[in-house]
Amino acid sequence: MNILFVLAAILLLLMCMIGGKKGARSFFALFLNFGVFLITILFMTNTRIDPYIITLSACAVISYINLFFINEVNSTTKAAFLSSIITIVLLLLFIVLVTENTMIQGFGKEEIEELSVFSLYIGVDFVKIGASVIILSTIGAIIDTAMAISSPMREMFLHHPTINKKELFTFGINIGKDILGTSTNTLFFAFFGGYLALLIWFKDLSYSFGEILNSKIFSAEMITILCAGTGVALIIPITSVITAYFLVNTREKEKIN
Repeated sequence: MNILFVLAAILLLLMCMIGGKKGARSFFALFLNFGVFLITILFMTNTRIDPYIITLSACAVISYINLFFINEVNSTTKAAFLSSIITIVLLLLFIVLVTENTMIQGFGKEEIEELSVFSLYIGVDFVKIGASVIILSTIGAIIDTAMAISSPMREMFLHHPTINKKELFTFGINIGKDILGTSTNTLFFAFFGGYLALLIWFKDLSYSFGEILNSKIFSAEMITILCAGTGVALIIPITSVITAYFLVNTREKEKIN
């Protein structure tokens, strides 16, 4: 337990030294997000509430914490928040279709032995839980991408106040092109880093390449990565459009007044 406090203190010190007050808020936001996840899990066991509603509510709260609590309320965070919510809703509709057709919900045969002593009749729709897991795994990448596009667009607008919507939108898209590859690679390597033990286990079990691809555990994680990459790609034009519209319209309203 002592090492956890030491590492947390080191992280807090570095974040405060580099980020100042914003770094400190970012540190405490980690615990707030953790609390949101715990509350989400608690409500997921309540069969009277739809998991999709719980998931969307959790994503909205997480977006609020990571955007408004850390970076305060401004034109950048407003555009990023709205873009994130729209993307999450669209992505949820897509993920529901994918989850229902691929049937990745539930547990794979590799996990049955460990779970055999537990009852799986808990009254929860595992299809909805599977879709919710993918969404919650994606929200972080979506928020980061939205902020990474909205913030430079605002800087461009401040330095070039006469820029029009089309030029500002193109600027946002160009930024998105630069970060799209790195964002998707981050998701990809996060999977292989987190599931390296699983891949080694597959090797010890002498799984063929086809058996690995058809394994429910592997397929579920790969679908999560692909859906997360879809969300990252989708957030780029949405954020560019909303930010450009918001900034230019605000300028025009100020001219009228």
